[in-house]
Amino acid sequence: MAAKTKVSIVKTQPNPNYQEIRQAVERALGLIGGISDIIRPGNMVLINPSWVAPPVEREAGCITLPEVTQAIADIVSEMGARVVIAESSAVGVDTEKVIEASGYGELRRKGYNIVDLKKSKTTSQIPAENGKVFKAVECYDPVKEADVIISVPKLKTHDQTEMTCSIKKLKGLLSDKAKKAMHHEGLFEGVVDLLSAVKPRLAVVDAIICQEGVGPVFGKPVEMDLILAGKDLVAVDATCARLIGYDPSETLLTVNAANRGIGVMGEDDIEVVGVPIDSVKRRFLRAIEDSPVQVEGFEVVHGDATCTGCRNTVMSALIDMRNADQLMYLPGVTLVTGGAPLPQGVPRSDIVTVGLCMPKESRTERYVKGCPPNNALIVEAIIGGRAPVKRMYASETLDKTEK
Repeated sequence: MAAKTKVSIVKTQPNPNYQEIRQAVERALGLIGGISDIIRPGNMVLINPSWVAPPVEREAGCITLPEVTQAIADIVSEMGARVVIAESSAVGVDTEKVIEASGYGELRRKGYNIVDLKKSKTTSQIPAENGKVFKAVECYDPVKEADVIISVPKLKTHDQTEMTCSIKKLKGLLSDKAKKAMHHEGLFEGVVDLLSAVKPRLAVVDAIICQEGVGPVFGKPVEMDLILAGKDLVAVDATCARLIGYDPSETLLTVNAANRGIGVMGEDDIEVVGVPIDSVKRRFLRAIEDSPVQVEGFEVVHGDATCTGCRNTVMSALIDMRNADQLMYLPGVTLVTGGAPLPQGVPRSDIVTVGLCMPKESRTERYVKGCPPNNALIVEAIIGGRAPVKRMYASETLDKTEK
């Protein structure tokens, strides 16, 4: 019988300090057999935390805590490897502002090599094995140069992919151009192409303060006080899905990666070591359940082909409009996804069609391309030039803004 893939769960103290976090990370790594099999003296190790956007506050559950990343960096450095802590934030977001707002600036001042990937002027095409959307992915040079990549995500629900964890977080290794292309051509297979290209060897999950609801930025913080670790990112994400109340079959990135043989997601194939998952699991509020928007005179029609990507993204776009005080632009608009028939009696000029699953003959003038599309582009189509789209956490123009 083949050995099961190990994923560790370790409990930390509430509001842990650096030493307590380091002890938890060391225990989590020890439970999966240590990392001497993947880290060699002289290796260049790229540690990739989540820096999606500036956090509202430290405990908002948005950004990987710097102490978690620091602990991994110290452990790896003590093994004789050269460490680079690197990430690019969402398109339209200044990564340097995230670094300063989240505490990584202080690590930089202490001498840690903190790299804003957006400042890398050149990018590299890395072949994606059996790529379904991309035969190669465009990453920054430090990504291609790394001997080992370690994914260090913050565990959160997500308004497009249900959950974001060690696989989805790798999107921060892409150039902004490639991030946009991934949304346009197919996020759920494109991210798996990225996973197959960069081949991360380890995931260490910051599940100390998580986020539920409309993640990855505007959700509600949830204290879990956990560190998880594993060398199979698919198994790690499947375990994290179970931890927060999903069946892994509901998280398409995990399913697609497992279907390609990149890792395992079946409960019988994974050995959870450390804290029993049943003693710490908690059902997270899903993005689709978080404060739905209902406005008289506005209708959403989902077709048979509508997946959670479009369904959640439409909902999140409506919440963005509510937060921006722009709901007055909804009445009179009908939004259609997933190949649903266009409603009879409604002028085509009042219909917004969304997503690659809409047949070409059904795409109206207010069509939004993407799989799933960017929230802001859906908002732009709904408003239809009547007002500018208000940015939620990005400062650049709409055509440069992407999650």
